Formats: sequence, structure tokens, C-alpha cells
Amino acid sequence: MTLIRWEPFRELDGIFTRYNPLFGRLANTRLGTTDDSESASWTPLANISETETDYLIKAELPEVSKEDVKVTIDENVITISGERRKEAEHKDEKVHRIESFYGSFSRSFRLPEDADLGAIQAESRNGVLKVRVPKKPAPRARTVEVQVN
Repeated sequence: MTLIRWEPFRELDGIFTRYNPLFGRLANTRLGTTDDSESASWTPLANISETETDYLIKAELPEVSKEDVKVTIDENVITISGERRKEAEHKDEKVHRIESFYGSFSRSFRLPEDADLGAIQAESRNGVLKVRVPKKPAPRARTVEVQVN
């Protein structure tokens, strides 16, 4: 008699995969069941927040150097793209499992109309890319008196 290990999350993963490929990939990544990380696409996670003066996009880019990241803006759409390179394998090291994703990535976000596209700043530190998008000041309402002739 052969014993088969029951993994309840594997059944749930099948449901997620059928309805949305993103759910299946997230479930595999979180549960550690991805066997072929190179065949899967990598999409870095991003958090977007807002203050009174600006918008902040924080993208998680572990092991991605700032030279491998590109931030572009086209028609009010900001795109963060780049590549996460695979580490060189060591001949004296035997790899048992790789769960990290490697390869090219791209994320795009539509910016609001009040974004000041000429003043955007980006910095990469400790595996997190922070893109600060200042807001344009709101036009002040002014009263104009018109002479009636």
C-alpha cells in the first residue's frame, strides 16, 4: 500500500488556478509548491498611498539593483520595469529548491490628473523602490468683477 500525503491547499490551488491565474501563482508562492520558478512570470508587489501633497508608490524589488530598474511616464501612465537576475550558481553548492522568481517585470499605474509629472522622484534602497509623485496645487477660485456697459 502506498501512502500519499494529503495537502488540502493543493485542492484549493486548483480552484484558484481555474478562476484566475494570478491566484494560483500567489498560492503556489506562499505555500512553497512552485517547482519551476523560471517558467513563472514575476510581478513585484506594489503599495500606493496618498498624502495631502503627493502620491507614493512603493514597489518590492528584492535583489534588483537600481541600474536594472527603469521608471517611465507616458500619457499619465507610470511604468516601473526592469529585470531580476538569477544569481550565478556555485559549483560546490547543490541547489535543492528555488522559489524565487527571476526575469523581466513591468508594472503600470494610471496617474491622477493632479499629478505633477515634471517633479516625480524615485529612489531604490534595501529592495524597495519608492516613487514620489507630487500633486499640483489646486487652482484657487477667484472672483472677477465684470463691468456691465
